[in-house]
Amino acid sequence: MLKIIMSQHDSIRAVEWKDNHLVLLDQRKLPHNEQFIALYSADDTAEAIRNMVVRGAPAIGIAAAYAVVMAARKSYKQYPQDWRQRLLAEIETLKNSRPTAINLMWALNRMCLAAEQIQGDPEYPLLELAKKIHQDDIDANYHMGELGSALIAPSHGVLTHCNTGSLATGGYGTALGVIRSAYSNGKIEHVYADETRPWWQGSRLTAWELAKDKIPAHLLCDGAAAHLMKLGKVSWVIVGSDRIAANGDVANKIGTYSLAVNARYHGVKFMVVAPTSTIDLATLCGNDIPIEERPQDEVLNVSNQRIAAHHTQAWNPAFDVTPASLVDALVTEKGVIENPTAEKIAALMAS
Repeated sequence: MLKIIMSQHDSIRAVEWKDNHLVLLDQRKLPHNEQFIALYSADDTAEAIRNMVVRGAPAIGIAAAYAVVMAARKSYKQYPQDWRQRLLAEIETLKNSRPTAINLMWALNRMCLAAEQIQGDPEYPLLELAKKIHQDDIDANYHMGELGSALIAPSHGVLTHCNTGSLATGGYGTALGVIRSAYSNGKIEHVYADETRPWWQGSRLTAWELAKDKIPAHLLCDGAAAHLMKLGKVSWVIVGSDRIAANGDVANKIGTYSLAVNARYHGVKFMVVAPTSTIDLATLCGNDIPIEERPQDEVLNVSNQRIAAHHTQAWNPAFDVTPASLVDALVTEKGVIENPTAEKIAALMAS
């Protein structure tokens, strides 16, 4: 049974297993409509990941783990002697749904390794592993929340980008988990959240989470962040990550890199909060991280209403890479690395 922890500032779960299927809170509909979607297959889950029904690296990995359970059930029922081979094709579909988020590959690889050891019906043991991946993420987020909060001296504000809360994870959140913990501990009084164009994760999701859990916040245009720092309104920028290279370079939602550059110039600390499943030791540096490019229409339109002139083209990278040299602290469930380097990351991962 999945253990659910709910603190004063933690009331949201976006990924759930119910009876024999996966249920996702449709993040495309927020903040105006809290609509849940029931999924019964790996193909449907891959489509949901691709279309941003579920997003955020940890949440994508958890959803994919549950999708493997459904795929294995179908394969075993139809091909009991050859279910593993049939399962591989569905896992490949899941892997291709979003290429940058390493947690997706990490979760699928864990499920694959477990499947190789199973004799007989795979559904129950794979479901137990998927639930463990889910619960471990929630537990890790609470621990990272406390570790990150400990780095923050009592101040008046922090800035965050994209959405890194309960909606992006199994629950509680990575960067937003640190913010939740710091607010509960009296470390921060106010949160500033970037809108995060073009999918508006800050406007639609982070602001919604903060309001729902009664944490005071202001929304700002992405381009206003440097001015906010200049005015001394924030002491930390706190973000998550979709993939961290072996040398500490960080791939995260587009706009993160410019925040890091501005933070360094203005003397504002820059914190990355991510589970170790986000660290990819096989990727040596940020230049080797594949950057997903999404459709032009996401930039040219807002809510299906075109805002750009006709015949205008758009460039729409979903992520950028922040060099490790701009990161003051990397917070993981295994501990905190200040000023991350390849050597420090290797030591952490070996611990």
